[in-house]
Amino acid sequence: MAKYTARMNSPLENNPIRHIQKIKTQMRLIISQLGEDVGKVTEARARALFRTSADVLAGLVKAYDDYEKKSQTASRNKLIASLPKGKFTHASRG
Repeated sequence: MAKYTARMNSPLENNPIRHIQKIKTQMRLIISQLGEDVGKVTEARARALFRTSADVLAGLVKAYDDYEKKSQTASRNKLIASLPKGKFTHASRG
């Protein structure tokens, strides 16, 4: 197995959302290819394998979507919490 070592990455490389988006794009391409291949082969077992593979990848894409949404919500909440208190009120105008 490959051994992973910690190294200093730029903030952009360190952002998991960027990597998640790249991986989701690649998985969607594979899902599309699997769908095309289902129509090209006649063997039932191969067709079932391609469909199952596409379903599994679609589930992973959904999991990545969910992670991305939760991460963005957490980042937004962190930003809001860091704002000075009382500075942004709904004072009446007039």
